[in-house]
Formats: sequence, structure tokens, C-alpha cells
Amino acid sequence: MRNVIVTGGSRGLGLAVCQRLAASGYRAIAVARKETPELAAAITAAPGGAIHFASFDLGDVHAMPDFVKALKKQHGGFYGLVNNAGIGTEGLLAVMPLEQIEQLIRINTLSPIALTRQVMRSMLAQGEGRIINMSSIIATTGYYALSVYAATKASMTGFTRSLAREVGRAGITVNAIAPGFIETAMTENLGDEKRQQIARRSALQRLAEAEDVARTVEFLMGDGGRNITGTVITVDAGNTA
Repeated sequence: MRNVIVTGGSRGLGLAVCQRLAASGYRAIAVARKETPELAAAITAAPGGAIHFASFDLGDVHAMPDFVKALKKQHGGFYGLVNNAGIGTEGLLAVMPLEQIEQLIRINTLSPIALTRQVMRSMLAQGEGRIINMSSIIATTGYYALSVYAATKASMTGFTRSLAREVGRAGITVNAIAPGFIETAMTENLGDEKRQQIARRSALQRLAEAEDVARTVEFLMGDGGRNITGTVITVDAGNTA
């Protein structure tokens, strides 16, 4: 069973990815600070113990070497990494506290780069691997009060393209997925009117769902994605079409 690390795997989009991968025969290792009731239920329901939980604060980049070493000792080498965890703090740049800016950069940019650095060593040794970074349509489309968040997500696009060049000869693919507004608990907070407005603006007249993104991850992890690398796949129901 191939091991795939999924950060932010305890809820929402990350949990949907874990469940899809488990159903496809992978062992999904959900990394998050705390195990949610939703994740606990998914672990129980997963076939053959295909979902595991690993507690870790992804902001603690200096502890990552020991964390990854312990995971490898427990589960074996890594085939895939899905850098899904992130925070979406809003704020106007002129008045945004520096602490919030630093936190956004640490969790959304520094953390996935640092984790990839550790995990990809196992992939290099095996001569194969799949790395998927979660970007966002906001990386390329301006949104009010999201300039810092947009910068962190745009950094994932640049990271993806250049890393793909670095590790391609070792049989490792590196891609990014740019979700739009997804039907999750996060978008429920927008209210029905705002969500309907976003849906009307989309070519397909609806919001994409977490399962759509999870199936895209599944595709990139499988044989269909073996010759796809250094690219960004947008999943937004045509919102940016």
C-alpha cells in the first residue's frame, strides 16, 4: 500500500482527499494538530485501516525532520505528499498586524516547502513520487483584503513549477491544484446570497465541491498523472473562465 501524506487532513478538503485516496487503495496519513470527530469516523470506516492520523503542528518547521523520520519508521517510505493545510486570514495590508502576515507566510508557504524538503528525500531514494500543492484561484485573480493570502498561494505556483524541474529526472511529478470557492464549512460562512452570487458568476452556475478536488488529487496520484508535472489544474466550476 502506497503512503500519501495529506496535511490539513482532519476536516474539509483535506479529509475528502484522505477518503478518496483510501478508497483508491492508498494509505492516507492525515496530518493535523488535532483529530476531529469527522476524521475519527473516517478512520473507522476506511477499508483495511487505510487512513491514519498523525498529530503535528505544521508551524513548527524545525521539528519536521524528526516528525517525518518517525512517520517513515512507522509506515515506510512515501509515495505522495499533498500540501493541503493552510489558513485564509483576511485583512487589508495597511492595517494587518505583522504577526498575522508572518503566520500566513509560515503556514501557507514556509511549512509546505520545509515538509516537501524532508518527504521528497524518501521519494528520491525510491525513484518515484507525487507531490501536489494546494494553490488557489486567488493566486491569479485579485480579491479584496486577501493580498497576503494571495501572495502565499502564488508562491506555491512558482514553487511547483521550479521543483518539477529539479526532481523530474528522479521520476517525481510536482503539480498544483487551484480550487475556487468550494462547498465546505468555510464557504457556508459566506451566506446563501454571496454563495449564489459566486455560483452565478461561474460558467457551470454552481460551486465546485471538495470531492471534485479530491478526484483531481486521485488522478494526479495515479497512472493518468504520470506525464503531468509542473502545471496548475484549476477546479472552480468555471469561475475564472
